[in-house]
Amino acid sequence: MDLPGSVTLSRQSGLLREMQVVANNIANAATTGFRQEGLVFAEHVRRMEDAPSVSMAHANVRATSMAQGSLTATGGAFDLAIDGDGFFLIETPAGERLTRAGHFTPNADGDLVTPDGFRVLDAGGAPVFIPPGATGITVAADGTISAGATPLGQIGLVLPADPLSLRREDGVRFAAQGGHVPADAARVVQGSLEASNVDAVSQLARMVAVQRAYELGQSFLDAEDQRIRSALTALTRPT
Repeated sequence: MDLPGSVTLSRQSGLLREMQVVANNIANAATTGFRQEGLVFAEHVRRMEDAPSVSMAHANVRATSMAQGSLTATGGAFDLAIDGDGFFLIETPAGERLTRAGHFTPNADGDLVTPDGFRVLDAGGAPVFIPPGATGITVAADGTISAGATPLGQIGLVLPADPLSLRREDGVRFAAQGGHVPADAARVVQGSLEASNVDAVSQLARMVAVQRAYELGQSFLDAEDQRIRSALTALTRPT
């Protein structure tokens, strides 16, 4: 493939990935605790010896928005939201993970779990246990769970030790590859859930812009293909 086509294809590839990211954001606009994603475009410039330098586009880095989502009151004793910077700590088969989705419930063993069955961990990394039959459950702003006047434990609120090491594993679950530290400034709000922080209007507008940019690149590739075909036809035409 010629150089203009290769440069355009690098741009088209990035636009396709951005369209996938934007579509996923829109699809999760109503998902509790979802964090909006964006794609970071980078430019790779190659210096040519006997020709102008070549600029290739790359879009392989995803950036997660940590903007606060709105809090919606549910009244559920185990529906918890985080106000401020921080994550709940949960236990999965792959290890400890972070999430902002706080729709929890005790399982048959009394462990507080996510809808996927992953146990919620306390500040020390141990499962949060709710004794069967416990009533008057309250959760303080620092995550301390009590049944009446009896403290039961404290839900762990953490932050990634290295924000750049945070990697999304699914819609609402993250891996802190650099470890995590206590989130001292965050507070827990009982009886509420945090909505997705996706700005649906801006994402729809971005989807239209990406689609138009992709169509423009495709029209250039079509025109370039037609130019090459015409040149080949002219060169191979019998004289």
